[in-house]
Amino acid sequence: MSTSEEYRRQVMQDLAQGDVESLDDPASDGATQYENFDDFAQRTTTDQRRQLFGRSIHPDRIPSSQMEPELQKAIAQIKPNERDDVARAFFKNLKGRGLDERHLEQQLGLSTHHASRMNADDVSKLASFAYHNHPDVFREVLAEQPGIIKFLSNPIVAGILGIAAAKWLGSHK
Repeated sequence: MSTSEEYRRQVMQDLAQGDVESLDDPASDGATQYENFDDFAQRTTTDQRRQLFGRSIHPDRIPSSQMEPELQKAIAQIKPNERDDVARAFFKNLKGRGLDERHLEQQLGLSTHHASRMNADDVSKLASFAYHNHPDVFREVLAEQPGIIKFLSNPIVAGILGIAAAKWLGSHK
């Protein structure tokens, strides 16, 4: 077995276990982190993205104080129809936890509980709530709606996701 095949297997095993620690690449200059992101989002399945994000997206790894401003900026940049999809995905997944739209509207101070009428601030509040209180729901929504990720600019967030995605992409060429 070639070294590259061994490397590919190790990367895939790490990703399947949600372990991105071993993927840290100090040689990465960060310049190509998102070069193939759209291709990555289109060619991977939700299950593959779910494995990739694993435990890497969690308040224990990236504090809410760093993630929340990034989410606000990212959500403000996505298209309104994508924002609706993101809001629907959060509501659907949080409903599975017994949290309905009206309860969340009141609890989070949202302007509406209708996903199609929510503004970027509403969706940001919903995303921040999920990230802080239900990180597994947050990861699930990112796996279903990966468009948000390409707008995250914080180096920590970009590093965890970008390096893992770049390595994952590289192993599938």
